[in-house]
Parts: sequence; structure tokens; C-alpha cells
Amino acid sequence: MSNYISIIISIAAFAISGLTFWLTRMKKGFVKMTRPTIIYFGPDGKGEKHNKVFIRTLLYSTSERGQYIQNMFISLQRGESVQNFNVWVYDDKGLVRGSGLFISKSGIACNHHFLLPKDGNDYSFLSGDYVLKVYVETVNESPKKIFEQKLHLTREHQNEMATKKAGTYFDWAPNTQNYFSHVDSNREKDSDFKNMIEKLLEESKQNDL
Repeated sequence: MSNYISIIISIAAFAISGLTFWLTRMKKGFVKMTRPTIIYFGPDGKGEKHNKVFIRTLLYSTSERGQYIQNMFISLQRGESVQNFNVWVYDDKGLVRGSGLFISKSGIACNHHFLLPKDGNDYSFLSGDYVLKVYVETVNESPKKIFEQKLHLTREHQNEMATKKAGTYFDWAPNTQNYFSHVDSNREKDSDFKNMIEKLLEESKQNDL
């Protein structure tokens, strides 16, 4: 009888070890993101013509194995109109064009800038209700939505953005579980960022040829 018990215990221990190994080393898992603390609509610099969407978030993997992201983009919907911001730039010890980012279980916090191609039509942020969706494309996988948020841009903010060449910030307030918006018209031009954006947009245009 004791031999049977020992065998059962051994089999159970082996099964648990195998399951643990699969969960920690073999299971692919998913890429997820925390709720952005900041969402921004507006130009990439004060007075600049290139509009963008900016978010600050932490990306993480649900498994120990981690995931490689090869692309990210944002879909912004207002009414029946949908616009994809598919030029992805993030900061990692300096601004770089998004072309590959390893996401571990512990995660990585970055600022993510999403722009339109340089030769594409300009996009105007009009007042109304928006639905913002964030997509990630991992290696050998199709893009998947990992975040969705409804936002409202007031007519006052639209007018202020147009007259002051400013952008609207949506700041997350955890105590009320809402985003509060405000227009920042005192942003100084960041020449390094501007030059980087110009270069990346030009590279994107050449790659599409």
C-alpha cells in the first residue's frame, strides 16, 4: 500500500513540476498594458503641424517567457471617422523608432508617440467623443487590441488648441476613476524631438516606396 502512495505522490509531484515549467517557461502569454496616466492629443511641438497621440504606460507580459513587440499603433475613432496613427516612436534612453521591443513579465514603462506618415493627410482634433484603441503586433502574430478608452474633447479645448497651437492632455485621476482634460499652451519646442520626428517620418515615407 505504501508503495502505491509513494508512486501517486511521485506522479503528482512530476505533474506539478511539468505544469510549473510549462506555465513559467513554455507558455507564451499575452502582452498587456496598464491604464495610461497621460493621454495627449495635439502637435508634436508648440506650433508644429504634425499632430500626434501620446501615451505614458507600462507594457508587460503575462508569462515569464516574455514577448517581442515588432509594432504598435493607435486607432482613434470619432463618430464614423477612424484614423490610424501608425508611426510609432518611444523613448528608451532617447527617442527611437519603434521596430522591436522585448516585454518581460516585470514590464517596461515608456512614453509612446504615435504619428501619421509625413506624406499622409493632416488630422484635426475636433470636438466630440473619441474612442482610443491601442494595438500591439508581436512576432508572427496579427495585431491585437490591448486597450480601449472613451475620451471627450470639448469645443472650448478644440478652439484653444487651434488658436494657441497647443495640445490637450487627459490626466488620469485614480480617486475619481476618470480622465480630466486641460489644454497646455506653454509647451516649448523640443528641437531634438522635432528633428527626430522629421527623420523618422522621412524614413517611413522612403520605406513605403
